Amino acid sequence: MVGSWRIMTQLTSIPQAIIAPELSWVGLALLLPLLAAVACALCCALRVKGKAAAIITILALAASFGIIVKAYFAYTGPVQVPIFQWLSFQWGTGQFQSFTANCGMYIDTLTLYWMLFVTGLGTLISIYASEYMEGDCGAGYSRFFFGICIFLFSMSALVLGDNLIMLYLGWEGVGLASYLLIGYDYARPAAVAAGKKAFIMNRIGDLGLALGIFMLWANYGTLQYSELFAAMNKGGQTSVDWELSVIPFLLMLGAFGKSAQIPLFTWLPDAMEGPTPVSALIHAATMVTAGVYLIARMYPFFELHPEALATVAWIGGLTALLAATIGMAQYDIKRVFAYSTISQLGYMFLGLGVGTTFGACYHTLTHAFFKALLFLTAGAIMHGFAGQLDLRRLSGLRHLPGWRIVSWTMLVGCLWLSAFPYTAAFFSKDAILLKALTSVRADFRFLGWLGLFTAALTAYYTFRVWFRVCAGPLHFEPGAEGHHEPHDTHDKHDTHGKPAPALAAKSTHAFHPHAPRWAINGVLLILALGALVVGIPGYNETFAHKDNWAQQMIAGSSAMEGAGLAEDHGAEVSEAHPTVLGMDAHTGLTVVGCTASIGGILVAWYFHLRSRKSADQLRAALLRRWWIRWVPICMENKWYVDEIYHACFRLPMWLGAQILSFGDRHFLDGVMVDGLAKLPVAVGKIFKPLYGGALQGYAATMAGGIALVVAWLSWVWLRGFN
Repeated sequence: MVGSWRIMTQLTSIPQAIIAPELSWVGLALLLPLLAAVACALCCALRVKGKAAAIITILALAASFGIIVKAYFAYTGPVQVPIFQWLSFQWGTGQFQSFTANCGMYIDTLTLYWMLFVTGLGTLISIYASEYMEGDCGAGYSRFFFGICIFLFSMSALVLGDNLIMLYLGWEGVGLASYLLIGYDYARPAAVAAGKKAFIMNRIGDLGLALGIFMLWANYGTLQYSELFAAMNKGGQTSVDWELSVIPFLLMLGAFGKSAQIPLFTWLPDAMEGPTPVSALIHAATMVTAGVYLIARMYPFFELHPEALATVAWIGGLTALLAATIGMAQYDIKRVFAYSTISQLGYMFLGLGVGTTFGACYHTLTHAFFKALLFLTAGAIMHGFAGQLDLRRLSGLRHLPGWRIVSWTMLVGCLWLSAFPYTAAFFSKDAILLKALTSVRADFRFLGWLGLFTAALTAYYTFRVWFRVCAGPLHFEPGAEGHHEPHDTHDKHDTHGKPAPALAAKSTHAFHPHAPRWAINGVLLILALGALVVGIPGYNETFAHKDNWAQQMIAGSSAMEGAGLAEDHGAEVSEAHPTVLGMDAHTGLTVVGCTASIGGILVAWYFHLRSRKSADQLRAALLRRWWIRWVPICMENKWYVDEIYHACFRLPMWLGAQILSFGDRHFLDGVMVDGLAKLPVAVGKIFKPLYGGALQGYAATMAGGIALVVAWLSWVWLRGFN
């Protein structure tokens, strides 16, 4: 198998897929989550009180993961697996007079790469959720797992589909599942509002994707991956330049929406209103990486415009920095991790933009494990401390019996997120920054240094959480169900063991947090181990000088152009032997990267463990100086992006709606409809006194009518003589 990958990497074009109906059994990975969703819906309808829905979901997802593993070991080359005929229209014999989109699978190394961690993490997080959500056993419990199954089915269709129509349906399906699960606790207005915000903001990106798909069909006459890639291999372009050059920008708009990049990123922090397993699975590890998958899958088409990839790089780099600055000033643990997710997704787009699909996809894999781990540790804390997430009200949890696994696994996640030297994220992030810093383009080199600065900020705010929550003296204040602090994001089942409000505010002795059991602790340990395992490809490349497994996987797919195993045609490096700060590029980046990571951690150690009062004193000092006070204020208020959007878009649309509503009520209804209807009524009222039942009234009416008829006839007769 590895040998076949090496053959592929030497090719100068995308490997052509062969039709392999004998591999239709892989379709079970797509079917099983759908069947599990049906079973969960039945459990919900029948109001099953036990954990049947969780068991069904876990078994289905574990089986899907097993099928993907089997497909991985059976893989010999790209294949197209037909399942059944679906959409087929023909209205002529020309190239653009037919449309076909059948239900089938396109399986290459990129497909297997993505599906391995989607189904694997889906299984683990479902096991975690079986304990986390047990307070909602009944219809709500089954409804939650129904949403999880719908999500996994849609995500599998998105990745496995052999055409862009299946990708789009999966794209919309994961958006629907996200909406349903964010608003899981529909009794809370904040959860409902967050679900609507995510759904509506993603529609903007989805419109771009839909238009991009249409333009692809209009230019190439097909939406099948194999035919599109064959056309690109031949250099086949059948339309004028503007129609081709707009395609990558429309596709990237869809990617920016789903993966929460500037300007469509504000929905993701609000999505933390959903249950924590949802935050871990959908809004950190899998769905939000769909935009990265889309660009990697369609990477050849991003060369249709010379500045398309540069746009991706700049959006990614700026998003990484912006989100990192906001994360530094948040106090809600899940919000910090949410902004870190946006920032790390920015790194992935930066990697795609500067030309390293390998770096972007490898960082996707490492991020999936350590970010799922961090969210689930935050969820364990919420679950045990009655919804408490304010890092100022928790301290020293590593000293608390029953919480050591949570504390130390969170440390693993924090080390990985901060790209601590020789962790998995250290290798994946450095692959991105190395490509940027050694580019021939000055703007890419600037983005590389910007990425290093962002890495230092990331290390700081990551360990700000760990030093505050898990280190230091033992102290905790429980949360309370239904409190309304603006940064608290939790759901009703996060408040098991809620104490009385007075005790919640003042006493830590009357409250006894309940430690997580085996389902939560076991998954945390497995994810911590997984975070270590996904670093093995980097270790092999650095220390054993072997090929990087992730690099091999990307090199055997449509994203091969930026994989870097073979010499990429058109690859841009500034020198034959590039340098960073006068040193060999690899050595220089290692030195600078280690300095940024360790420096950020040390700053966090000083302000949030060694001398916690210093952080408050620094903030107060900044606020006292008029010329700098805007920085902490803007960071704490998320740079007022939501307020800007409200002023520029939401408020004008609301005013426009009010104007149209006024016109509808008072002009269309009041004048055009009701006004015209009132005219005959008014005329009738004039003649109403003549019909009061008196005989003389009827006689007068008749006489008047006869007089009018005679007068009209006389006028007509007399006019005829003229």
